[in-house]
Amino acid sequence: MTRDAAVPSAVTAAPADSGSVQDRRIEQACRFIDGFDEGVPTLRQIADHVGLSPAWLQKRFTGALGVSPRQYADQRRRERLKSLLREGDAVTGALYEAGYGSSSRLYESSDATLGMTPATYRKGGAGARIAWTTVPCALGLLLVAATERGICFVAFDDSEDTLLAELEAEFPQAVIVPDIGILESWTAEVLRRVEGRPPRASLPLDVRATAFQQRVWRALTEIPRGEIRTYSEIARALGKPSAQRAVGRACATNPVSIVIPCHRAKRSDGGLAGYRWGLKRKERLIEAEKAGANSEVSGSASSPPAQ
Repeated sequence: MTRDAAVPSAVTAAPADSGSVQDRRIEQACRFIDGFDEGVPTLRQIADHVGLSPAWLQKRFTGALGVSPRQYADQRRRERLKSLLREGDAVTGALYEAGYGSSSRLYESSDATLGMTPATYRKGGAGARIAWTTVPCALGLLLVAATERGICFVAFDDSEDTLLAELEAEFPQAVIVPDIGILESWTAEVLRRVEGRPPRASLPLDVRATAFQQRVWRALTEIPRGEIRTYSEIARALGKPSAQRAVGRACATNPVSIVIPCHRAKRSDGGLAGYRWGLKRKERLIEAEKAGANSEVSGSASSPPAQ
């Protein structure tokens, strides 16, 4: 088997209507990018290969796959790098074979690429240090865990032992230690959101995601508090109306509940669908946000005009 055969499949699927001439051109562009072994091809190189203008290719490619040709190429290069590192390749050899022109380019982007340095990723995350804390809340116990870069895991349960087991299962090779107060302000901010109150500050995150997951998660944060959207509505807002199942998977794989509010998504038939921490918690989160949003509206309406 060649190395290219071991590269994971693309982040987004090829267009469903592969019979049309236009969609076949997009598929050709994907194959050209997948087989390009000199880094990331330029838009002009891709367009010339498939016989289209760069402007038309950019528009059609983005409309069909939800990401631009450059974003697609970057993601494929990241996936190839991860595959090579998992196979045990040395970092230097892996970075050049994956198409990175220099080690500095790789390490500059390692946060976005791996969530950790390449050498650490190659060891399955061994040595990554994660601090954790639990606090009581209306939904039971809330666990917040973070690396030095930001929050990497948020969970609910009634048992601290269960929560710690969840964390260890999520990061089996990491060094997991109890927090000594560093997470206090981040945890307080997460609690505000659990209670349905408006955020006071942004929270740094240390999570890995595909380009499509990032788009879904961003869309979830843009849903107003107290409102929910169907997977189909989110998919349409992303310009990918047939991707409701992919939207559902992106919600299900969200490791930082509340911070990325996947509880604001539901099935097209109106059902709340599954929630990793239980449907009762999902219902209470939605109710808390609705109550908080309504309280703000009422308070604003009853306030006297400014003098």
